[in-house]
Amino acid sequence: MKPAQHPTALRTQKLLAEAGIDTRVVEFEQPTRTSAEAAEAIGCAVAEIAKSVVFRAKESGRAVVVVASGDNRVSESKVSRLVGEKLGRADADFVRAATGYAIGGVSPLGHAGLVTLLLDADLQRFERIWAAAGTPFSVFPLTPAQLSALTGAAWADIRQGG
Repeated sequence: MKPAQHPTALRTQKLLAEAGIDTRVVEFEQPTRTSAEAAEAIGCAVAEIAKSVVFRAKESGRAVVVVASGDNRVSESKVSRLVGEKLGRADADFVRAATGYAIGGVSPLGHAGLVTLLLDADLQRFERIWAAAGTPFSVFPLTPAQLSALTGAAWADIRQGG
């Protein structure tokens, strides 16, 4: 890992600093698009990766971003009930337009447009979690409490099968 150099990762670092979160965005030599790749590169458990899963709300067309524990599969039906409308898959173009980020690097903050954001309650079991910093090869550590304060999003049961 090395200090962030990519402009998007540096923007995320600036947003974190402006929010009063004392953390450092770091980059890897290779992309870490999956939770498993990120966990291996960091040296943490897959569950400690705060992955962002993006859906497209079918009626409103809004983006729904779920920040989930890396070992959880997101229940589309639970998220649908929480946001009050049916969901569809979000393709790469939609994800980039709605969030400003590429798939594999969607940060929980600094989105290009308004998104509905939900936080996986299972992330609260960890002292430290790792979230994407806007690129598929940049991440930053923070606590679940910091994630909640930073996003203002609600904790929810979004886990499939739970």
